[in-house]
Amino acid sequence: MRIEYVGHATVVVDLDGVRLVTDPLLRNRVVHLRRAVRVDVRAIRGVDAVLVSHAHYDHLDLPSLGKLGREMPIVVPKGLGGFLRKRRFEHVSEIEAGESVRIGSVEVRAVHAEHDETRGLFGVKAPPVGYVVSGSRSVYFAGDTDLFEAMAELASPDVALVPIWGWGPSLGSGHLDPRRAAEAVHLLRPRVAIPIHWGTYSPIHLGLRRAAPSFLHVPAAEFAAAAQEVAPEVEVRVLAPGEATELT
Repeated sequence: MRIEYVGHATVVVDLDGVRLVTDPLLRNRVVHLRRAVRVDVRAIRGVDAVLVSHAHYDHLDLPSLGKLGREMPIVVPKGLGGFLRKRRFEHVSEIEAGESVRIGSVEVRAVHAEHDETRGLFGVKAPPVGYVVSGSRSVYFAGDTDLFEAMAELASPDVALVPIWGWGPSLGSGHLDPRRAAEAVHLLRPRVAIPIHWGTYSPIHLGLRRAAPSFLHVPAAEFAAAAQEVAPEVEVRVLAPGEATELT
């Protein structure tokens, strides 16, 4: 298994000859947000399928999906299929928590996520999900979620990709902060925990000062310290955007 943290909630998972990308957000600027580290397009070459966790704009980004090609297989929560098909994406599979799809040699199972289901005031709605990808190893991608007790039922994955922050100096409801993300790791009991959804985007006006905003780097250190406290048996691997790791 090889895991590359592209940035935000975008992760490339290579497992058993299958290459998956989660919640692709591949733009260096998104409205008022600017990327701290530019996207390396090499990371998304040879992708076999896309896993989308929910409808929010920073997770279901149409321009980024377009970069991957409208013939790319995309797995989405039930209720988002028609939204993408109307925009000429050709191979869209809908799934809800408890259901599975097969992609090559791996199984992808949708699991519950505790998060808002809307895409703006009048946008499409669909219940958010996370995904467990299983083959010779297993990886849990949480998408965006708050803490929920049923995380303990997700059967000790080899890797847990856990969101720990967002794109600004504060978090809205339905997100994990570093401490609650560490509590999630305690429930999940993975072999390795990798923090995601941090260190990637920040509002452009905050970049006018000399020092980078502290929320681009502090949450990862806080998460690692909190995880060491509440789940010391779990190995934490902090990857900056663009970095990768392998499990043997």
